[in-house]
Amino acid sequence: MSTDADKVNADDARLAVRLGPLVLRNPILTASGTFGYVREMAGIVDLSRLGGVVPKTITLQPRIGNPPPRIVETPSGMLNSIGLDNDGLDHFLKVHLPFLRTVPTQVIVNIAGKTAEEFALMAERLAEANALAGGIAGLELNLSCPNVAGGVDFAVDSSLTEAVVNRVRKVWPGPLLAKLTPNVHSILPAAQAAVAAGADVLSLVNTFLGMAVDWRRRVPVLGNVTGGLSGPAIKPMALRLVYQAAEKLAVPIIGIGGISTIDDVMEYLVAGAWAVQVGTANFFNPTVSVKLVDQLPEALDQLGANSVAEIINSIRRP
Repeated sequence: MSTDADKVNADDARLAVRLGPLVLRNPILTASGTFGYVREMAGIVDLSRLGGVVPKTITLQPRIGNPPPRIVETPSGMLNSIGLDNDGLDHFLKVHLPFLRTVPTQVIVNIAGKTAEEFALMAERLAEANALAGGIAGLELNLSCPNVAGGVDFAVDSSLTEAVVNRVRKVWPGPLLAKLTPNVHSILPAAQAAVAAGADVLSLVNTFLGMAVDWRRRVPVLGNVTGGLSGPAIKPMALRLVYQAAEKLAVPIIGIGGISTIDDVMEYLVAGAWAVQVGTANFFNPTVSVKLVDQLPEALDQLGANSVAEIINSIRRP
């Protein structure tokens, strides 16, 4: 006679995914910048149920971010111009990493630098800290923040993408993820460059550059004028980019953009993503990621699939 525990164990096995060297208990992660440093969500979300979490981006030095207003709601989405507001690497290592080591799921640290050398310096220090006490399952390179001067350039220029990933790969021994921008004519050159330089996983995609205007006052709504568009409005475009990358590259992809329902999750997986990151939905439904995990087994049943792995990149191409 089977028990509820047996069913849970069976579901755990069928939901597990392997993205190169990165192993996740399920394909549902939270996206950087939408889940704080995880501590803020620990009392609300059962973190042990998630495939992984990505704390907000850290930089070498503290940043105060962009001038307010920093966030504005748009039809089916949100524009943000936070500007990588954070307390810097030293504070992260001293205050946040000790807590993250206690989190009962995979922690993927997201970093941004001004130069390839700065990226590598941060990666080296994180590798040293990880060698001492662990806690970091993977490193995600934010090559594509549209809210910081020069930040997006690393993923717009494939040679810069390759230079950053190459420098980091030399000092970071663990799973390496490259988060790329959609604000390009084609995402393939940067994706190919990142993989050639040693990225194990591609995170696709960051936000789309946009703006909002207060026409009555004749001024931009955001203090930084432009910001990154996220939420349901971008899903069709982000999904296209995941599909295009999966069609050309045999590398694990994490799909990001407009994910709030189990249908969204399944669309990304079938189109070529091996996992997904839930972002903007966390703001209006902080427990949405756990609900998606709960709904995943039934969605697999509808396809007659025994595991998540069976449906990845299973779309019927013309």
